[in-house]
Amino acid sequence: MSVGGAVRRVRAYGGQFLLLAVLTLVVTLLISGVPRLVNRLAEQGLRAQLNSEPAARRDVSYTSEFQTASPVDSVMADARARSEALAEQMPPRLRSAVEEQWFSVDVAPARLVGPDLAARKLLVDLSLRALPGVQQAGTLVEGAWPNETYVPGRPIEVALDVDVARKLNLRPGSKLHIGNATETGLTDVAPVVVAGLFRPVDPANGIWDGLPPLQRITEPLGDGEPLIVVGVVAESALNKRAAAGWSVRSDWRYRLGVDRIDARHLDQLIDGLQQMQRSKPSTLTLTQGVDVPLRAFAAQVNAARTLLAVIAAGVLATLAGLIVLAATLAIRRRRAEFVLLRARGGAATAGARRSLAESLLVVPIAAAVGWWLGTLFPGAPDPTAPYAAAAAVLVTLALPMATLAVPAGGAARRDLVRVRPSARRLTVEVSLLLLAGLAAVLLRRRGLTLGEVDPLLVSVPVLLAVAAAVLALRAYPWPLLLVSRLAARTRGSVAFLGTARAGRSAVAAPLVVVVLAIGTAAFCAVVAAGVGASRERAAEQIVPADAVIRGERFAPDTVDELGRLPGVQAVTRVLLESDERLAVDELGTDARVAQTAVLLVDGSGLDAVARESDVDLSVPAALRTARPEPGPLPAIVSPAVAADLAKAGLDHSAFISVQGQRYEFRVAGTEESFPLLSSNSGRFVILPWQALPARNTTPVPTSLLIAGDRLDQEALRQAGDQGQERYQNTGAVTGKDRPIRATVDTRAGVRRDLGNGGANGVLAFGFVVGAVGGTVLGLLAIAFTVLAGARARGQVLSRLRTLGLSRRQWRGLLLVELTPLVAVSVLTGALVGAVLPLLLNPVLGLSAFTSGMPVRVAFEPSLVAAVLALGAVALGFAVTVEALNNRRLRLGEVLRLGEES
Repeated sequence: MSVGGAVRRVRAYGGQFLLLAVLTLVVTLLISGVPRLVNRLAEQGLRAQLNSEPAARRDVSYTSEFQTASPVDSVMADARARSEALAEQMPPRLRSAVEEQWFSVDVAPARLVGPDLAARKLLVDLSLRALPGVQQAGTLVEGAWPNETYVPGRPIEVALDVDVARKLNLRPGSKLHIGNATETGLTDVAPVVVAGLFRPVDPANGIWDGLPPLQRITEPLGDGEPLIVVGVVAESALNKRAAAGWSVRSDWRYRLGVDRIDARHLDQLIDGLQQMQRSKPSTLTLTQGVDVPLRAFAAQVNAARTLLAVIAAGVLATLAGLIVLAATLAIRRRRAEFVLLRARGGAATAGARRSLAESLLVVPIAAAVGWWLGTLFPGAPDPTAPYAAAAAVLVTLALPMATLAVPAGGAARRDLVRVRPSARRLTVEVSLLLLAGLAAVLLRRRGLTLGEVDPLLVSVPVLLAVAAAVLALRAYPWPLLLVSRLAARTRGSVAFLGTARAGRSAVAAPLVVVVLAIGTAAFCAVVAAGVGASRERAAEQIVPADAVIRGERFAPDTVDELGRLPGVQAVTRVLLESDERLAVDELGTDARVAQTAVLLVDGSGLDAVARESDVDLSVPAALRTARPEPGPLPAIVSPAVAADLAKAGLDHSAFISVQGQRYEFRVAGTEESFPLLSSNSGRFVILPWQALPARNTTPVPTSLLIAGDRLDQEALRQAGDQGQERYQNTGAVTGKDRPIRATVDTRAGVRRDLGNGGANGVLAFGFVVGAVGGTVLGLLAIAFTVLAGARARGQVLSRLRTLGLSRRQWRGLLLVELTPLVAVSVLTGALVGAVLPLLLNPVLGLSAFTSGMPVRVAFEPSLVAAVLALGAVALGFAVTVEALNNRRLRLGEVLRLGEES
């Protein structure tokens, strides 16, 4: 029991201990390194998602109402003090994420008049703003900044953005007056002079993102309304205006830094935003939009982490099985040593103590090296040290426990399996099957919290794989027995001997490990295929064509113009309006039901575009075959709208407004969802455009669907903009404002965005690690399975070679014996991997990666090909391992030295 003796035994059995050390290293490496990689990928995904959003989306803003300040107060000093107080009141996680902060005080907009404005007949309201730091963020182009020294009787000095000033015909020195506009003129008039013009040093600087903006003119909402302009004044001037009774409003903005948001603590950050909303002062309005992208990303990360927990459970369970197999093989080779030790008077635990001493020399060092290598991976660490320590302890105890299982008697044949298992073993197996079934039912009924490592979730895949392996062990010897009997009646001994030995092989533990490994790889492949197919459906739901042009309103001839572009094969028009009210009659009597979205589609045109775009879209016959005829239009509605109409007795006749015209419709069918509508749209009415009755004015499209090859997005965008301009500038009434530019989305681009954004990197990493790791570990488990019976097969082959078995027959015998084992292992694992997604998919939350589209896991023909290819590779690998092992053992020496050599 000396240390020197343990060292000598480790050197003597170096190969076995090296294998155990490598497996230990891999386990602790995964425990230490994989969480770091996952955190790194999550951080990268979060940075990319936040950077793709406008920077102002990360602002948390407090705004007060316009009110008259106390004459003795300094509004700027109060705003500065409150800026720090509001920051201190933030939750700690949110306060640490604040990167920049600004505050400003605005005077309520008042009418601005002057000769320069009158020259262009401009109606302008000016808001005065004091903004600390503006002189450092802007560069003077002309004139000077407003003087900070207040001089009674001097006009209010204002600095304007240079582009804004030129549009208003203003320049340094322009003399103006500001006051409250009334029907009789201006009241409370004060002189104003333009002191200087500035240009931002960095237009993306958050100091310019306050509302109303400093860098542009705010257009009026209606006819006869003034333009809104913001000018910069000195703090002293604004304090005097506030003291004079002018209404002021304060604004405090805090911008969250992209690099300061930790992907591991998104839930705490979102909770902090909710807490701020609940605890905000009643006199302030809190505005923030950062929680929307954070919630979307958190949902993806939580779903990815849940899936990774399932994959990690399979991989680690496979590694644990390999460690058990390695320890069993090592002890089996030394069985005679431990039996002799007991025969010489050693205690029952003498062999276990010897194995423990040997393990302590190898396993802790390997575990420490694996942990250290894991710390070299990029990314923030997780508190996984206790798990690594527990794994090291369990691996260290693997050899001693295997030693205690060595039979005290002499050697006995271990290549036979009883046709009738013992009552104890049968009880264990039945209990295992019942436990696996019960766990699966509980998981489906109870559900789980995404993002957390649920013990039930990680145990169900392992239990089901073990249960499937047990069933396979009990089932597969029977068909082999039948085949062996049939082979006994044929000429030749290869088929008979091979099937007979395959039916008697003792492969319980190795087969379980193979099923675990292959099941994990198949699970990843099936789920990845399901997510990919669901993304395709989501892209088709968003863009049910090759491309879609969206805008405000397009001229009717835009369809013909698009049809002339190169590569365009078909075009159809679409009109979508949201929040329309249903009416009882043509006069517009409210039906007293909730608002709904209305979608107009040309049924035959939509069907043609979908067909040309290879989109799997079944246009309802009511929309496709509708024709102009008297009576209500046939409409497809959502179930919620159908229920409301039926309750109100309007399912056969109801009215809805479309671009100012009211159309009668009847319910011709219901659909849960329809393309071009959001996935969470639960209320909609779809009308056939080609069946609309003739009216004085006809609807115009708001979107255009295009089918074609090699479409030029810029050409499509230009055609859409021209169509919008023609609509604006033709007809009885023309618009004066340029419409918002048209946007072009392609189905391929939407599909690409769904697969690249957010936490997709974490998801893809889990799929790759699970598929590759499961396959590699499965092949390694098959090698263990082959080595477990290698010596017995070597003895049989030695005798048969002595009796005249040729080398070709020997290879055939190996192939016949190993094929059933490999086939059962791979097929059972593949079956487990295909069934697990059906069981776990409802609780994994993978719809976060498919734009809300439910992930449907279905049979994939490619999986069959992959399983067959994997089976062929596994069989070839098994035969190669067996051949190399027989060459190393030398079959003649196996026969001479005896069974336990």
